[in-house]
Amino acid sequence: MITRRSALKILAMALPAFKARHTFAESFTQGAAERIAPGPFQGTRESLQAYEAPQWFRDAKFGIWAHWGPQSAAETGDWYARNMYIPKEWQYKRHLQDYGHPSQFGFKDIIRTWKGDGFDPDHLVGLYKQAGAKYFMSMGVHHDNFDLWNSRHTRWNAVKMGPKKDIVGAFRNAARKHGLRFGVSDHLWISYKWFAVSHLADKEGPMAGVPYDGVDPQCADLYHSYTDKNLLTDKLDWNEDGIPESWKEHWFLRIKDLVDQHQPDVLYADGHIPFQEHGLRMVAHLYNLSAKRHGGRTEAVFTSKRPEDSAKGTCVLDHERGLVDRIWPGPWQTDTCIGNWHYQRGITYKTPKRIIDLLVDIVSRNGNLLLNFPLPNNGMLDEQELLILEEIRKWMAVNGEAIYATRPWKIFGDGPVTKSNASPDASFNENKRKDLTVDDVRFTTKGKTLYTFVMGWPQPKAVISPLALGGNLGIGKVGKVELLGSQASLQWTQDNTGLQISMPPEKPCDHAVVFRISGLA
Repeated sequence: MITRRSALKILAMALPAFKARHTFAESFTQGAAERIAPGPFQGTRESLQAYEAPQWFRDAKFGIWAHWGPQSAAETGDWYARNMYIPKEWQYKRHLQDYGHPSQFGFKDIIRTWKGDGFDPDHLVGLYKQAGAKYFMSMGVHHDNFDLWNSRHTRWNAVKMGPKKDIVGAFRNAARKHGLRFGVSDHLWISYKWFAVSHLADKEGPMAGVPYDGVDPQCADLYHSYTDKNLLTDKLDWNEDGIPESWKEHWFLRIKDLVDQHQPDVLYADGHIPFQEHGLRMVAHLYNLSAKRHGGRTEAVFTSKRPEDSAKGTCVLDHERGLVDRIWPGPWQTDTCIGNWHYQRGITYKTPKRIIDLLVDIVSRNGNLLLNFPLPNNGMLDEQELLILEEIRKWMAVNGEAIYATRPWKIFGDGPVTKSNASPDASFNENKRKDLTVDDVRFTTKGKTLYTFVMGWPQPKAVISPLALGGNLGIGKVGKVELLGSQASLQWTQDNTGLQISMPPEKPCDHAVVFRISGLA
């Protein structure tokens, strides 16, 4: 017999799931029209082909990103919310050690351990600005299906759980205060497939056959519900196959809410423009809102990792952890990290030299660098990250004029590593690249000024072979040569072997040095 008290208890336990399902279903109904802001663009490829990347983005060259969310709580690297459910992954073993079995302590419980008690967005963005960033990006929602703003469409958000703060809003306010353009990243679209592992179970061992907590119906709005049992596997196909229309509509409403509330200058897509017409309408909505704010001029940027999306207008091409093999005809972006995407204790970060070389190499090819500094659980950079930021700041203070608002020259560079690094495979080629050396040079231009980067400290002289008189590039006589950050009067000669510059005794900076060359005939 069910008493009144026990009935009330059952109702109370079921209420969160009921509310979540009701909100989810309501979202689908509301999403049928998917209304977008009026403006110059419609949600079609034909309309979006008229888009041009704004001048500010072409001039910015350097942005900083903060991957920070509930997966940062464990400080155990990227994709923790997925890998903690896959026994062959090291993060699964770490989860067992630190928290217990994922049938009893799952990602929903990890969320409660994300505190952010040292989070100071104003201080962080101030540091990023000092380091030379012209735009800042907050993560909006990762594959873990957890929104980092005061979401209207899911209870799983940072205002209701974890630090109980609007993370995106706090970062946006800090970016605007410091005069930086503001971006957000969307990784949500693949969540429906990415999180299917939370519904599996160990295949062997003492907990074999015991389902992980993803099967809990009260958390279906976090871990998803699956009618297609073929998706319940640890294999992840990075495509839209098997994703229901209801999820596509829900994705649109969630990201539209993010854009409406925070009006970003950049919306980063972790992949292609998702879900056909749903994604195209989202891009048009972003651009139209921007045009409304800027007197009819679209100042917003949407990025896609699929080259076909940006082949004509539409958006900006992004290459994750990779570089194009030539000067790209339009502006593009590399997104990469100093270490792992989400914070991982004990990881070895990229050196300042590698980061600066990467920035120079990208800018010489008409690109931007978006560099992620992952934040630990408490929300404050660790000591090594602060040292790396300071090294970037010091280099930018001397050489920033050769980076910002520049454009490519006739060639992006020259040297032995330049030739060996050439590769048409632009994504995920970062680790295949050899380090640049003193024998490698890169070029940028601004007006009639040519900036030449020598990727080390040459002694006793720098030899810039591409600036040889005559030759294939048709180089005329150089008028003036200066070393950025140095007051020394340089001695130089130019002939058919190149421009040869005698170096002063003092280095103006560590890492790459830059010559300002003017009066080039």
